[in-house]
Amino acid sequence: MSAEVQKGKKRGKAQYVSNAKRHRGGRQLEAGMEGILITCNMNERKCVGEAYSLLNEYGDLLYGAEKLCDKGDRLSGSEEEEEDDDDVEAALKKEVDQIRTSTEKNLRRFQSVESGANNVVFIRTLNVEPEKLVHHILKDLNTTKKKKTRVILRMLPVTGTCKAFPEDLKKYAETFLHPWFKAPNKGTFQIVYKARNNNHMNREEVIKDLAGLVGNLNPENKVDLTNPEFTIVVEIIRNVCCLSVVKDYTLFRKYNLQEVVKSAKEEKPQEPAGDAGKEKTEEQSNEDPAVV
Repeated sequence: MSAEVQKGKKRGKAQYVSNAKRHRGGRQLEAGMEGILITCNMNERKCVGEAYSLLNEYGDLLYGAEKLCDKGDRLSGSEEEEEDDDDVEAALKKEVDQIRTSTEKNLRRFQSVESGANNVVFIRTLNVEPEKLVHHILKDLNTTKKKKTRVILRMLPVTGTCKAFPEDLKKYAETFLHPWFKAPNKGTFQIVYKARNNNHMNREEVIKDLAGLVGNLNPENKVDLTNPEFTIVVEIIRNVCCLSVVKDYTLFRKYNLQEVVKSAKEEKPQEPAGDAGKEKTEEQSNEDPAVV
Protein backbone atom coordinates (compact mmCIF):
# COMPACT_ATOMS: atom_id res chain seq x y z
CA MET A 1 0.00 0.00 0.00
CA SER A 2 1.45 3.39 -0.99
CA ALA A 3 2.33 6.04 1.57
CA GLU A 4 -0.28 8.43 0.10
CA VAL A 5 -3.07 5.88 0.42
CA GLN A 6 -2.07 5.05 4.00
CA LYS A 7 -1.93 8.75 4.83
CA GLY A 8 -5.35 9.33 3.29
CA LYS A 9 -6.79 6.41 5.18
CA LYS A 10 -5.44 7.65 8.50
CA ARG A 11 -6.69 11.18 7.82
CA GLY A 12 -10.18 9.91 6.97
CA LYS A 13 -10.35 7.72 10.05
CA ALA A 14 -9.00 10.44 12.31
CA GLN A 15 -11.55 12.93 10.98
CA TYR A 16 -14.44 10.53 11.49
CA VAL A 17 -13.31 9.53 14.98
CA SER A 18 -13.08 13.21 15.88
CA ASN A 19 -16.61 13.83 14.56
CA ALA A 20 -17.93 10.76 16.37
CA LYS A 21 -16.42 11.87 19.67
CA ARG A 22 -17.82 15.37 19.25
CA HIS A 23 -21.26 13.93 18.50
CA ARG A 24 -21.02 11.50 21.39
CA GLY A 25 -20.15 14.33 23.74
CA GLY A 26 -23.24 16.29 22.62
CA ARG A 27 -22.74 18.57 25.60
CA GLN A 28 -24.73 21.56 24.35
CA LEU A 29 -28.44 22.01 23.74
CA GLU A 30 -29.15 22.11 20.03
CA ALA A 31 -32.04 21.76 17.59
CA GLY A 32 -33.15 18.17 17.10
CA MET A 33 -32.75 17.09 20.73
CA GLU A 34 -35.43 15.75 23.04
CA GLY A 35 -35.19 15.85 26.78
CA ILE A 36 -36.22 17.54 29.98
CA LEU A 37 -35.71 21.19 30.87
CA ILE A 38 -35.22 21.82 34.57
CA THR A 39 -35.05 25.11 36.44
CA CYS A 40 -33.36 25.61 39.79
CA ASN A 41 -32.18 28.35 42.11
CA MET A 42 -28.41 28.79 41.85
CA ASN A 43 -27.06 25.28 42.56
CA GLU A 44 -26.94 23.76 39.06
CA ARG A 45 -24.50 20.96 39.98
CA LYS A 46 -26.77 19.73 42.76
CA CYS A 47 -29.73 20.12 40.43
CA VAL A 48 -28.11 17.77 37.91
CA GLY A 49 -27.48 15.21 40.65
CA GLU A 50 -31.09 15.38 41.83
CA ALA A 51 -32.30 15.11 38.25
CA TYR A 52 -30.27 11.97 37.54
CA SER A 53 -31.51 10.36 40.76
CA LEU A 54 -35.16 11.18 40.12
CA LEU A 55 -35.16 10.35 36.41
CA ASN A 56 -33.31 7.08 36.87
CA GLU A 57 -35.72 6.03 39.62
CA TYR A 58 -38.82 6.59 37.53
CA GLY A 59 -37.13 5.68 34.25
CA ASP A 60 -36.35 2.22 35.60
CA LEU A 61 -39.98 1.83 36.67
CA LEU A 62 -41.34 2.77 33.25
CA TYR A 63 -38.69 1.35 30.92
CA GLY A 64 -36.72 -1.17 32.96
CA ALA A 65 -33.12 -0.96 34.09
CA GLU A 66 -30.77 0.77 31.66
CA LYS A 67 -28.52 -1.57 29.67
CA LEU A 68 -25.05 -0.53 28.54
CA CYS A 69 -22.75 -2.51 26.26
CA ASP A 70 -19.76 -4.35 27.72
CA LYS A 71 -16.19 -3.35 26.98
CA GLY A 72 -15.86 -6.51 24.92
CA ASP A 73 -18.52 -5.21 22.52
CA ARG A 74 -16.49 -2.13 21.66
CA LEU A 75 -14.32 -1.60 18.64
CA SER A 76 -11.11 -3.63 18.28
CA GLY A 77 -9.54 -1.62 15.49
CA SER A 78 -6.18 -3.35 15.09
CA GLU A 79 -7.63 -6.72 14.11
CA GLU A 80 -10.10 -5.22 11.63
CA GLU A 81 -7.47 -3.00 10.04
CA GLU A 82 -5.11 -5.93 9.49
CA GLU A 83 -7.85 -8.16 8.10
CA ASP A 84 -9.00 -5.68 5.43
CA ASP A 85 -5.68 -4.04 4.78
CA ASP A 86 -5.92 -4.75 1.04
CA ASP A 87 -9.18 -2.91 0.66
CA VAL A 88 -8.89 0.61 2.02
CA GLU A 89 -12.50 1.65 1.41
CA ALA A 90 -13.97 -1.54 2.87
CA ALA A 91 -11.75 -1.31 5.94
CA LEU A 92 -12.63 2.33 6.53
CA LYS A 93 -16.36 1.70 6.05
CA LYS A 94 -16.30 -1.21 8.48
CA GLU A 95 -14.50 0.82 11.12
CA VAL A 96 -16.86 3.75 10.66
CA ASP A 97 -19.86 1.43 11.13
CA GLN A 98 -18.31 -0.07 14.25
CA ILE A 99 -17.57 3.34 15.77
CA ARG A 100 -21.14 4.45 15.07
CA THR A 101 -22.56 1.30 16.65
CA SER A 102 -20.29 1.61 19.67
CA THR A 103 -21.22 5.29 20.07
CA GLU A 104 -24.95 4.58 19.93
CA LYS A 105 -24.70 1.73 22.43
CA ASN A 106 -22.81 3.88 24.94
CA LEU A 107 -25.16 6.87 24.89
CA ARG A 108 -26.87 7.10 28.25
CA ARG A 109 -30.61 7.23 28.75
CA PHE A 110 -30.19 10.57 30.51
CA GLN A 111 -27.32 12.95 29.76
CA SER A 112 -26.86 16.50 31.05
CA VAL A 113 -25.93 19.06 28.39
CA GLU A 114 -25.20 22.78 28.57
CA SER A 115 -28.49 24.66 28.34
CA GLY A 116 -27.10 28.09 27.54
CA ALA A 117 -28.84 29.84 30.46
CA ASN A 118 -28.18 30.28 34.16
CA ASN A 119 -30.27 28.23 36.60
CA VAL A 120 -31.46 26.01 33.76
CA VAL A 121 -30.40 22.40 33.27
CA PHE A 122 -31.19 20.33 30.19
CA ILE A 123 -31.19 16.54 30.37
CA ARG A 124 -31.06 14.96 26.92
CA THR A 125 -33.06 11.72 26.72
CA LEU A 126 -32.64 8.61 24.60
CA ASN A 127 -35.37 6.01 23.97
CA VAL A 128 -37.60 7.81 26.47
CA GLU A 129 -40.90 9.69 26.06
CA PRO A 130 -40.17 12.90 28.02
CA GLU A 131 -43.82 13.91 28.25
CA LYS A 132 -44.91 10.51 29.59
CA LEU A 133 -42.03 10.29 32.08
CA VAL A 134 -42.41 13.79 33.54
CA HIS A 135 -46.20 13.44 33.83
CA HIS A 136 -45.71 10.13 35.65
CA ILE A 137 -43.29 11.76 38.11
CA LEU A 138 -45.59 14.69 38.84
CA LYS A 139 -48.63 12.47 39.18
CA ASP A 140 -46.84 10.33 41.76
CA LEU A 141 -45.52 13.33 43.71
CA ASN A 142 -48.94 14.98 43.63
CA THR A 143 -50.51 11.80 45.04
CA THR A 144 -47.94 10.91 47.67
CA LYS A 145 -46.92 14.48 48.60
CA LYS A 146 -43.46 13.06 49.19
CA LYS A 147 -40.71 15.61 48.61
CA LYS A 148 -37.83 14.06 46.68
CA THR A 149 -35.84 17.12 45.58
CA ARG A 150 -34.49 20.25 47.23
CA VAL A 151 -33.13 22.48 44.47
CA ILE A 152 -35.17 21.44 41.43
CA LEU A 153 -38.04 23.84 40.80
CA ARG A 154 -39.79 23.11 37.51
CA MET A 155 -39.39 20.04 35.31
CA LEU A 156 -40.68 20.43 31.75
CA PRO A 157 -40.60 17.76 29.06
CA VAL A 158 -39.17 18.82 25.71
CA THR A 159 -40.54 16.65 22.91
CA GLY A 160 -39.35 18.85 20.06
CA THR A 161 -36.66 21.45 19.36
CA CYS A 162 -35.94 23.72 16.43
CA LYS A 163 -33.97 26.87 15.66
CA ALA A 164 -35.32 29.90 17.47
CA PHE A 165 -36.31 32.00 14.47
CA PRO A 166 -39.93 32.86 13.61
CA GLU A 167 -40.04 31.03 10.27
CA ASP A 168 -38.25 27.95 11.65
CA LEU A 169 -40.65 27.71 14.58
CA LYS A 170 -43.75 28.19 12.45
CA LYS A 171 -42.66 25.56 9.92
CA TYR A 172 -41.69 23.07 12.64
CA ALA A 173 -44.87 23.61 14.69
CA GLU A 174 -47.13 22.93 11.70
CA THR A 175 -46.22 19.24 11.96
CA PHE A 176 -45.29 19.08 15.65
CA LEU A 177 -48.80 20.00 16.83
CA HIS A 178 -50.61 17.34 14.75
CA PRO A 179 -50.90 14.57 17.41
CA TRP A 180 -52.91 16.80 19.73
CA PHE A 181 -54.80 19.23 17.54
CA LYS A 182 -55.14 17.98 13.96
CA ALA A 183 -58.70 16.85 13.15
CA PRO A 184 -60.25 14.61 14.29
CA ASN A 185 -58.16 15.37 17.41
CA LYS A 186 -59.20 18.47 19.29
CA GLY A 187 -58.99 20.08 22.70
CA THR A 188 -58.90 23.24 24.74
CA PHE A 189 -55.50 24.85 25.13
CA GLN A 190 -53.35 27.68 26.40
CA ILE A 191 -49.83 28.75 25.46
CA VAL A 192 -47.09 29.60 27.97
CA TYR A 193 -43.95 31.31 26.76
CA LYS A 194 -40.52 32.03 28.21
CA ALA A 195 -37.38 33.33 26.47
CA ARG A 196 -33.85 33.42 27.87
CA ASN A 197 -30.80 35.02 26.28
CA ASN A 198 -32.74 35.67 23.09
CA ASN A 199 -33.83 39.00 21.64
CA HIS A 200 -35.00 38.14 18.13
CA MET A 201 -38.22 36.30 19.01
CA ASN A 202 -41.33 38.35 19.76
CA ARG A 203 -43.55 36.89 22.46
CA GLU A 204 -46.85 38.18 21.09
CA GLU A 205 -46.04 37.09 17.54
CA VAL A 206 -45.04 33.58 18.62
CA ILE A 207 -48.25 33.13 20.61
CA LYS A 208 -50.35 34.52 17.76
CA ASP A 209 -48.70 32.24 15.20
CA LEU A 210 -49.06 29.09 17.31
CA ALA A 211 -52.67 29.84 18.21
CA GLY A 212 -53.41 30.36 14.53
CA LEU A 213 -51.82 27.03 13.62
CA VAL A 214 -53.87 25.21 16.25
CA GLY A 215 -57.06 26.82 14.96
CA ASN A 216 -56.22 25.86 11.37
CA LEU A 217 -55.61 22.23 12.34
CA ASN A 218 -59.15 21.98 13.70
CA PRO A 219 -61.61 24.89 14.18
CA GLU A 220 -63.00 23.05 17.23
CA ASN A 221 -59.78 23.68 19.16
CA LYS A 222 -60.58 26.43 21.65
CA VAL A 223 -58.56 28.60 24.01
CA ASP A 224 -59.16 28.02 27.73
CA LEU A 225 -57.05 29.98 30.21
CA THR A 226 -58.69 28.51 33.31
CA ASN A 227 -58.52 24.75 32.96
CA PRO A 228 -57.27 23.72 29.51
CA GLU A 229 -56.83 20.13 28.43
CA PHE A 230 -53.47 20.96 26.90
CA THR A 231 -50.78 23.54 27.54
CA ILE A 232 -48.36 24.35 24.75
CA VAL A 233 -45.05 25.16 26.44
CA VAL A 234 -42.57 27.31 24.52
CA GLU A 235 -39.12 27.66 26.13
CA ILE A 236 -36.56 29.58 24.11
CA ILE A 237 -32.90 29.52 25.11
CA ARG A 238 -30.47 31.44 22.95
CA ASN A 239 -30.94 30.06 19.42
CA VAL A 240 -32.96 26.95 20.33
CA CYS A 241 -36.72 26.73 20.77
CA CYS A 242 -37.97 23.91 23.02
CA LEU A 243 -41.57 22.76 22.57
CA SER A 244 -43.93 20.46 24.41
CA VAL A 245 -47.65 19.87 24.84
CA VAL A 246 -48.53 18.81 28.37
CA LYS A 247 -51.58 17.84 30.38
CA ASP A 248 -52.56 18.86 33.92
CA TYR A 249 -50.40 21.99 33.84
CA THR A 250 -52.61 23.76 36.36
CA LEU A 251 -53.20 20.69 38.53
CA PHE A 252 -49.46 20.05 38.77
CA ARG A 253 -48.71 23.65 39.71
CA LYS A 254 -47.07 24.61 36.41
CA TYR A 255 -44.93 21.46 36.68
CA ASN A 256 -43.25 22.80 39.81
CA LEU A 257 -41.93 19.92 41.94
CA GLN A 258 -41.74 22.03 45.09
CA GLU A 259 -45.33 23.22 44.83
CA VAL A 260 -46.94 19.94 43.77
CA VAL A 261 -45.93 18.16 46.99
CA LYS A 262 -47.46 20.78 49.27
CA SER A 263 -50.56 19.88 51.21
CA ALA A 264 -53.76 21.90 50.95
CA LYS A 265 -52.86 23.68 54.19
CA GLU A 266 -49.42 24.64 52.93
CA GLU A 267 -50.84 25.99 49.66
CA LYS A 268 -52.73 28.78 51.42
CA PRO A 269 -51.29 32.19 50.44
CA GLN A 270 -48.82 33.60 52.93
CA GLU A 271 -46.86 36.81 53.12
CA PRO A 272 -43.32 36.19 51.86
CA ALA A 273 -40.69 36.68 54.53
CA GLY A 274 -36.92 36.73 54.45
CA ASP A 275 -35.05 34.44 52.07
CA ALA A 276 -38.10 32.28 51.37
CA GLY A 277 -39.91 35.24 49.88
CA LYS A 278 -36.93 36.08 47.69
CA GLU A 279 -36.77 32.53 46.36
CA LYS A 280 -40.44 32.56 45.43
CA THR A 281 -40.09 35.88 43.65
CA GLU A 282 -37.15 34.59 41.63
CA GLU A 283 -39.03 31.46 40.55
CA GLN A 284 -42.07 33.47 39.53
CA SER A 285 -39.88 35.69 37.37
CA ASN A 286 -38.38 32.57 35.78
CA GLU A 287 -41.77 31.21 34.76
CA ASP A 288 -43.15 34.32 33.02
CA PRO A 289 -46.48 32.57 32.32
CA ALA A 290 -47.60 34.33 29.17
CA VAL A 291 -50.83 32.92 27.76
CA VAL A 292 -52.95 33.40 24.69
